[in-house]
Amino acid sequence: MLSLALALLVTFVACAAPQPAPELQGIDGWINSRPLTLAELRGKVVLLDFWTYSCVNCIRTFPYLKEWDEKYGDRGLVIIGVHTPEFEFEKVKQNVSEAAATHGLEYPIALDNNYSTWNAFFNDAWPAKYLIDQNGDVRYSHLGEGAYAETEQVIRELLAEVGADITRIAQNVSADPQADRQAFSLDPSRGITRELYAGYDRNQTLPSAAFVTLMGNTPAYIMAEEYYRQQDADIFYNDPGDYLNHFIYLQGQWRNSPESITHARASPNFEDYLAIKFYATSVNAVLSAGGILVGAAVQITLDGSPLTQAQAGQDVGFDEHGNSFVLVDQPRLYGLVELDQFSSHELRLGVESPDLSLFAFTFGAYEDGP
Repeated sequence: MLSLALALLVTFVACAAPQPAPELQGIDGWINSRPLTLAELRGKVVLLDFWTYSCVNCIRTFPYLKEWDEKYGDRGLVIIGVHTPEFEFEKVKQNVSEAAATHGLEYPIALDNNYSTWNAFFNDAWPAKYLIDQNGDVRYSHLGEGAYAETEQVIRELLAEVGADITRIAQNVSADPQADRQAFSLDPSRGITRELYAGYDRNQTLPSAAFVTLMGNTPAYIMAEEYYRQQDADIFYNDPGDYLNHFIYLQGQWRNSPESITHARASPNFEDYLAIKFYATSVNAVLSAGGILVGAAVQITLDGSPLTQAQAGQDVGFDEHGNSFVLVDQPRLYGLVELDQFSSHELRLGVESPDLSLFAFTFGAYEDGP
């Protein structure tokens, strides 16, 4: 998926010359619809939205997609969410169906588990939108968040071409949500924390001193030398206790795997943990708890203390002592922290149960939302 910084900088692309849209290919199933083809939708305006359900950038676009579906769905617009998974658990139809219901997505969703349609469109990011006109040609595309007013304007133009009466439907011309300008600091060590991946497929080389200084493009997110010595191995880590922005630190016994890192023992009193230093207004984590039927509790601390009610993300709860927790009961994105201003903090996720897995951390710099 796109980082927040990149997502906010990507602009829309109106195709200079219409290009025929590839047909939907290799679809593994449908949600909210019978199987559809682009060929049968000729004469309508089609919006393809490439998304995946644990992607925070995608989640931020849902209110706009739902608004367009409600306003224009009976005027000739057909939205198809092309769900192309980033992680293996996102290939499970029930998981996608539950996520769609949670977010109130009622338009057709095609399961593109093998990236067939993604590749046919030469797509390379979540989210991504392609507008297809009545003749089956791609007339507009946009990668990432934002450009909502521009996208709606093109929807309206394409609907007008098919003779749809939209004169009484007001266009939403609100400005895109704006991130705190500190997120784009020229000092990368103080800008918004990049998306942090925990699996070894994306952790290939221990960060070098030069990388830590210059923040180059080396694929390294875990700051622990032991992590890079073996794969699919249970390893005991000692937290060095001195954190840098943009990295994950480990304490206790963890198993690395292609997509995630998994807690590999029972640890009483949340002795084992994951830690990060971040710069953001919000923090989310993609988590799962394999083999746990009732969910695994993860203790959340910020700068060594429990979260306050004002700091707690949407998935955080509290016990009778005021300790802050997230109950991980299904593989998905969990909202951990929401702050009223862009700032830097140290976050720890304390774990007791084995088989608790972290896939990724994601961050936001908006005043409101994930």
